[in-house]
Amino acid sequence: MKILFIHQNFPGQYKHLAPALAAKGHDCTALTLRVKEALDWKGVRVLPYSLPARRAQQLHPWLIDLDTKVTRAEACFRAARRLRDDGYAPDLILAHPGWGESMFLRDLWPGARLALYCELYHEAGYPHLDFDPEFPAKDAELQPLRIRLKNLNNHLHFPLAEAGISPTRFQADTFPAPFRERITLSHDGIETDLSRPDPDARLQLKGHPELSREDEIVTFVNRNLEPYRGYHVFMRALTRLLRERPKARVIIIGGDEVSYGAAPPKGKTWKQIFRDEVADQIAPEGWARVHFLGRIPHDQFTRVLQLSRVHVYLTYPFVLSWSLLEAMACEAAIVASDTAPVREVITHDETGRMVDFFDREGLVDEVCALLDDAEARARLGRGARALMQQKFDLRRICLPRQLDWVEDVMDLPLVV
Repeated sequence: MKILFIHQNFPGQYKHLAPALAAKGHDCTALTLRVKEALDWKGVRVLPYSLPARRAQQLHPWLIDLDTKVTRAEACFRAARRLRDDGYAPDLILAHPGWGESMFLRDLWPGARLALYCELYHEAGYPHLDFDPEFPAKDAELQPLRIRLKNLNNHLHFPLAEAGISPTRFQADTFPAPFRERITLSHDGIETDLSRPDPDARLQLKGHPELSREDEIVTFVNRNLEPYRGYHVFMRALTRLLRERPKARVIIIGGDEVSYGAAPPKGKTWKQIFRDEVADQIAPEGWARVHFLGRIPHDQFTRVLQLSRVHVYLTYPFVLSWSLLEAMACEAAIVASDTAPVREVITHDETGRMVDFFDREGLVDEVCALLDDAEARARLGRGARALMQQKFDLRRICLPRQLDWVEDVMDLPLVV
């Protein structure tokens, strides 16, 4: 069967599924903005396309998001049309619609089935909006209207798609009921053979002695350090944590950009804003035990998780981070915010400990309690890894489920 992948940053969530389908003998092609020249990647033909230059135009701010998506959709359509004109016709289109690229592809291939990666539908009520009172909307009554328009891209895709797949129940349940019924629940999968405990793990930080499992290490990870993932809560908790744990080293991983939520004031980063906020509350010798590593290669990232005595994970009610699941697979003892979808993987005192997102005193209490209790850390770590192996293992659970899903999609009647 001919399968066309659409993802602006391919392979993205298709990192494992695309090569697996190619290995099964399917003819796999991907259209993406990520590459500049055509290449073969693990049996997948990856083809580039580019966005056209556009003159600036006046738009209502609420329409900028849709305008960007239509621009990408048109560019992808033009690239796909060249494929069609060369005789290419996919049987199945697997698309992440989040950036709009797949919006017009059924116009080219009405006989192809379309299956969507359903990452999130933007809901307008609490806790999806106004969860954090520190960052209120400038006009609360306008927020639901803006969000409604933000979902236009979803609604332009729903009538065209036979099916969807979503990694967590929380994410699937954000979608409206008529389409939610067509969504299969399957996480992308964690490679638990790679993300695993290693008692001999070592890490060398520049200018410091080599770190091992003998060191008291607390870890905190975001793709980017920002309020959506509780960076501000963690930094404010750090002042007391460093006082109470004079031997602890805190390793913070994450970039300076914005993945979710509002941007910081111009010329600043959230990382620096909240570091500066607590700068005078932490002595120089305290800061010497705090290590901002930025973004690091995945093998080093795994080593950090293997060293972690306590891993802190905080998030607004939003998409669940892979970093949490990989930390669990490494048998780290987790202290996490009591927010959806964290509750899908953390059961309090079984696979981790949970605290209210805003309760930084409770956060420090739980971290310190676990640092003092090796038996509890080991028990929670074992429980966390067992859950990852039983329900989130890539090779044994998730990838086979995704491959079955692809076969099931091909048995569905075409949407007309």
